[in-house]
Amino acid sequence: MKKVLTIAGSDSGGGAGIQADLKTFSARGVFGMSVITALTAQNTLGVQGVLDIEPAFVRQQIDAVMSDIGADVWKTGMLSSPAIVHTVAESARDYDVSRLVVDPVMVAKGGDSLLNEEAREAMLSVLLPLASVITPNHYEAEVLTGLSIETVDDMRRAAVALLKMGAQAVVVKGGHLPTTSDAIDIFTDGKQWVSLGVERVPTTNSHGTGCTFASCLAAELAKELSLLEAVLATKAYLTAALQRADLLTIGEGHGPLDHFLGQTPVVCGVDIDLTVID
Repeated sequence: MKKVLTIAGSDSGGGAGIQADLKTFSARGVFGMSVITALTAQNTLGVQGVLDIEPAFVRQQIDAVMSDIGADVWKTGMLSSPAIVHTVAESARDYDVSRLVVDPVMVAKGGDSLLNEEAREAMLSVLLPLASVITPNHYEAEVLTGLSIETVDDMRRAAVALLKMGAQAVVVKGGHLPTTSDAIDIFTDGKQWVSLGVERVPTTNSHGTGCTFASCLAAELAKELSLLEAVLATKAYLTAALQRADLLTIGEGHGPLDHFLGQTPVVCGVDIDLTVID
């Protein structure tokens, strides 16, 4: 059994954060462990409150997991203070983590900010250089790079900028890009460039898509898939979970995905338009 550690915030509504990560790990057949960095009072309508965990206790959770169980891959989500970012980065170096998926969680689905400016700067300076792959949506990529992103070409420019900042690989997600009818993601490791497109799923029940994408990617990497293979499997899984989201009807706002796909097998028959970019 492969093991994946998520270091992220808790979503009391169950659709994103630690809760989404652990559901995804189970659905993808790996053993999930968690380090909680923040507690949120949250539902499908928005975030009502955030309580950061003391950095020393974040480290204690990491040490407890790594000293006994260990992990094949780490995945980070909401790291809301500079001290927490530094604690996670220092821990990753101490444990010589070779596979780290960084989801730069910044804004909740309802528009609530989850990352302050100081934490953003810490992420860029100490965490991004440790990332095996970073998975921003196009809004997050704008904040990280300072670029305006409205087209697929803009996504490519942002990916180049993030590589220059130290990430080993980048997936810029364009699910909400206003100038495309399909949901197009750009993947690069600096050597190969790939566009992955699927028909956009018309649903407002998309709470937790970023967390789910990154945690699925971490799970697939733990199972020894190549980075591109893992991105493809993740794109298929996320699309299938979105396609079934309206069947859940959870909450009055942005509802969650169907992480377990109605208890169907986890192999997803989603047709992805994959294009190698020159």
